[in-house]
Amino acid sequence: MTHDPLPAPLPEPLPALPLDRPAGCPFDPPAELGPLRDQRPLTRLTYPDGHVGWLVTGYAATRAVLADRRFSSRYELAHFPLPGLEEFDELPPATVGDMTGMDAPEHTRFRRLLAGRFTVRRMRLLTERVEQVTAEHLDAMAAHGPEVDLVGAFAHPVPAVMICELLGVPYADRDRFQGRAATVMDVTATVEDRGTAMTELAGYLAELVAAKRAEPTDDLLSDLTPSDLTDEELAGVGSFLLQAGLDTTANMIALGTFALLGDPGQRAALHADPARAVEELLRHLTIAHTGLRAAVADVELDGQLIRAGESVTISVQAANRDPRRFADPDRLDLTRDATGHLSFGHGIHQCLGQQLARVELRVALPALFARFPTLRLAVPPGDVPVRPGHQNIHGVDRLPVTWDQD
Repeated sequence: MTHDPLPAPLPEPLPALPLDRPAGCPFDPPAELGPLRDQRPLTRLTYPDGHVGWLVTGYAATRAVLADRRFSSRYELAHFPLPGLEEFDELPPATVGDMTGMDAPEHTRFRRLLAGRFTVRRMRLLTERVEQVTAEHLDAMAAHGPEVDLVGAFAHPVPAVMICELLGVPYADRDRFQGRAATVMDVTATVEDRGTAMTELAGYLAELVAAKRAEPTDDLLSDLTPSDLTDEELAGVGSFLLQAGLDTTANMIALGTFALLGDPGQRAALHADPARAVEELLRHLTIAHTGLRAAVADVELDGQLIRAGESVTISVQAANRDPRRFADPDRLDLTRDATGHLSFGHGIHQCLGQQLARVELRVALPALFARFPTLRLAVPPGDVPVRPGHQNIHGVDRLPVTWDQD
């Protein structure tokens, strides 16, 4: 009598999610992720609270998880893979309007209302306004003269202004709005200061929604007032769009500039084809580096059984460097066709504002280097304060730059 061979035992779970980037390489993922992806694109992972779930590092497996509705996006069903929240028995559910933490049908309701406001055509119509905002901030940089912090002078305010215009924040309120938003996004601020700014921002958005209901203007919140969304939901959507579209784009502008300052040979490709160049920067840098799902049913993936209730951490940065999908993936090549990268996600949760982000990046980066062709770091590269690996969004909080005056 013959017996089927027993399945090979699973390797011991990883003791923790690799977070530390290689010394002197702020643009590369943690070194452990590459060999892990090449050997086992799906592997067991120990979470900070002791839960044993999974880590996905391969491109194909990542797409499969993101497209499969048996993996929930609801925060309260998952265990958090980054340190800092171990004291919670479970993660709190998504706040009102936070589409990232919703599943269908709730997610579908919000997505359907918003999708028509973020079409490729509509976002391209904003190009002229993005060009104007970009030029205004480059003029201010030139008037100030070298040196400046590029984050504060350019990378943050350009998307901040566009978010204000998208939401219809009146000019008189923009300093207040952007100041509170900057504190909320400031990872160096105290918990108390960020909490206060968050409360004040929520209060302001509630006031803004009431004003749009009373007197609609040409903006997204006004467009949504005839819908079935409540005032609380409208304010929540405003907060969600702010948090999803500001810190991400600001860090892409800053980190993209940092990368190009260290590789000036790429700049000709940036000017020749900004659209292609931006897709490669998005792939290479993958600032939203880690995602999270929770299995709500047993799912077989890549020869392994993921059981209902297990958390799945998605290493988007590892998937975007998978040599099975992108040749020579660790090399930044702005002439590469990086179509298909996962930096905006995949499936029903693919980034709603990705077209606006593309417009901003395609305009801002070439304009910056065209205006300041001698732009360079004002400090050694190692002195640029790169965010630590446990932050949700990778980037730099300051980027001191200088240039030769005419």
